[in-house]
Amino acid sequence: MSAGAILLLGGRSVRMGAPKAGLDWHGTPLSAHVAGILAAAIDGPVVAVAQPDAPAPALPAGVELVRDAVPDEGPLRGLEAGLAALEGRTDRAFAASVDLPLLAPALVQGLLAALDDPAPDAAVPVVDGRRQPLAAAYRVAVLPALRALLAKGERSATALTAAVPVRLLDETALRALPGMAAADPDLRSLAGANTPAEWERLVAGS
Repeated sequence: MSAGAILLLGGRSVRMGAPKAGLDWHGTPLSAHVAGILAAAIDGPVVAVAQPDAPAPALPAGVELVRDAVPDEGPLRGLEAGLAALEGRTDRAFAASVDLPLLAPALVQGLLAALDDPAPDAAVPVVDGRRQPLAAAYRVAVLPALRALLAKGERSATALTAAVPVRLLDETALRALPGMAAADPDLRSLAGANTPAEWERLVAGS
């Protein structure tokens, strides 16, 4: 079965001062740029997840738009909407936050393949000792565990990686994924931005 992908467009981005999905990436809206990376990296459906009241984002043709069932409940709610949209269509998906403009297809493909070794429910990068659940691969079958966390009031996607069998990949393991040594030896795929200053540095360094 082909793999899917989920693009998490995020919420109100208070620290950034504007929704990240609409940021300009060298002349292209960030949402369209990252969605294009995902579409090129996989062979299945790509679903973008937006807040219920957010304007429709710029997306490439063929990318589906779904909306959170409940507003302002964080990335775990967005992940639920994306996985639910893919349920019955694929058994696995790569989930990415919209603020990853340097995402390498090799990372997407490598983490999806890591779900087969030794068949965990999630494959999650760990950089500087911190899990990166919004640049990770998940089995769609995690939905019941995810919904149980939401029912308890949990909003953090990191909580899901503690609630299901997970394969954690540190910097060495990430660089050892097929194609990563050539495509992204510095792991810039995982470089995001939360403030205007961070975004300016990311754009200037690309």
